[in-house]
Amino acid sequence: MSKKSRRRKQAARNEIVFQVEEKRPTRAVIIHPDMSALPAATAESAADLATTGAITSRDPARRLEEAVSLAQAIELDVRDAIIVPMRKVAPATLLGGGKVEELKGRIEAADAELVILDTHLSPVQQRNLEKAWDVKVLDRTGLILEIFGRRASTKEGRLQVELAHLEYQRTRLVRSWTHLERQRGGAGFMGGPGETQIEIDRRILKDRIARIRRQLQEVARTRELHRKTRRRTPWPVVALAGYTNTGKSTLFNRLTRAQVLAKDQLFATLDPTMRLIRLASGREVVLSDTVGFISDLPTTLVAAFRATLEEVVEADLVLHVRDMNDEDEARAQKQDVLRVLAELGIGEDKPIIEVWNKADLWAEETRARLEGLAAKRDDVVITSALTGEGLDALQERIAKKLAASSAVRRLRLSHAEGADLAWCYRHAEVLAREDAEDGVALTLRLPPAELSRAERRFGTRLEEADVRTSTEEAARQAAE
Repeated sequence: MSKKSRRRKQAARNEIVFQVEEKRPTRAVIIHPDMSALPAATAESAADLATTGAITSRDPARRLEEAVSLAQAIELDVRDAIIVPMRKVAPATLLGGGKVEELKGRIEAADAELVILDTHLSPVQQRNLEKAWDVKVLDRTGLILEIFGRRASTKEGRLQVELAHLEYQRTRLVRSWTHLERQRGGAGFMGGPGETQIEIDRRILKDRIARIRRQLQEVARTRELHRKTRRRTPWPVVALAGYTNTGKSTLFNRLTRAQVLAKDQLFATLDPTMRLIRLASGREVVLSDTVGFISDLPTTLVAAFRATLEEVVEADLVLHVRDMNDEDEARAQKQDVLRVLAELGIGEDKPIIEVWNKADLWAEETRARLEGLAAKRDDVVITSALTGEGLDALQERIAKKLAASSAVRRLRLSHAEGADLAWCYRHAEVLAREDAEDGVALTLRLPPAELSRAERRFGTRLEEADVRTSTEEAARQAAE
C-alpha cells in the first residue's frame, strides 16, 4: 500500500474518531444555590436575585431535580448534582471563596466540561467562576436559552430565540475573550484610537437585534391579521397554558386527535399549534397549544416570545393544566404560571379552568383528597390526558364557561336579507335555524365583541332568547 493511501486511510479514521467525539454528550455538573436562608435585604442587593425569582419557597431538592431535567433535555451527561446552602452572597462569585475552592475539587473529580448554576449570574460572576474552575459556566437563563435554541422549529420560533440569545449576550461581552480589548485604527486622516473590538461587537449585536425586532414586528402583524380573521368567525379560542411538562401537548392530542410532539421532557413544545375541534355539545372551538412556563423564566424570553404568548392573552378561555402529583410543588408552579400570566397582562377577569392532570398516577389517598377539593369548585376538572379520563367533563365545562361569557339572541330575517344572513354565520355561532315562507329565524350565540356589532347592525330586531331552550335545540339539530 502506498504512503498516500495509508495517509488517506489514517485521515478517514481520524475523521471517524472526531465525529464520534463530536457526538459524545458534554459532561456537566449542576449546582443549585439554596438561597432560602438569605436575609431579604441581602437578597435584594445581590444581583437583583429577588426580581429574577431565584429566591423562592420551593423545595431545594425539587429545584435541583428540575435543573437536572433541564440539562438532560439537551442531552448533557450530568456527572454530579449539588445543593449549596448559602448564608451570604459574594458579589464577585456569588458563592464564597471557600465554597468555590471546595466545589473545584468536585468539578475536577467529575471530569466536567461544563458547570450549570441554577440561578441568575451577573456577567462578572460568570467570568470569575470560569477562571476559578477553568470550565465553561452557564446560569439558568443561559441553559433555558440553549434548550429553546435547539427546540425552535419554525422561522418565528428561531427569530424569537435568537433575539433572546443576543439580548442575553449583549451584557456578557466582558467575558474572557482577550481579543475584545484590542483597538482598531480610526478611519480617514484624523486617525485616533478608533473603536475597541468590544465596541465593534456591541454595535454588530445592536444592529442584529434591531433587524430581528423588525422581522418580529412583521410576525406580530401577521399574527394579528390571523387573529382578526378568527374574530370574524364564530369560533372562540381556548388556550392551553401551564408549567412545562404537565401534559399540555398530550391533552391537546387527545382532544384534537393531532400528532403534536408530546414527551416527558421539559419544553418539548415551543411553537404554538392550533386546531378546530367540535365539543360534545356540538359547539366548535379553536384549541391552541402553547409553550410551557417555568420558574425564573428569563425576562428576555417572555419579551421575545410575546408574539407567541399573545395567543394566550387573546384567548376567550384559558385551560391551566397542572400536574398534581406533588401538591406542594404544584402550588409553587401555579404561582410561577400566574406570575408570567400577570406579566402578559392576563388578570382575574380572564375565564380560567384548572385542569388537574395525570390522575392516572395518583395514589388512592391523593385521589380522594383532590376529588373532594375539586367538588367544591366549579373551575376545576380532574383528567388524565394519557387514559382519557375526565375529558368529557372537561368539554362540558369548557362549553359552560364559554356560554356564560356569551349572549344568546334571536333574530328574524327576510329571504331578501342574504348579506345579513351571511354576516350572522361569519360572526356568530348559529345555534338553531328555522326556515319559513316569510324568512328565517336564527338563534345566535354571540361573544361580547360581536354582540355590540350585532346590536348596532340589527337594533331592536335582536331579541333575548332562553339559553337552556336554545342549547337543547342546538343539540337536537346537531344530532340530526
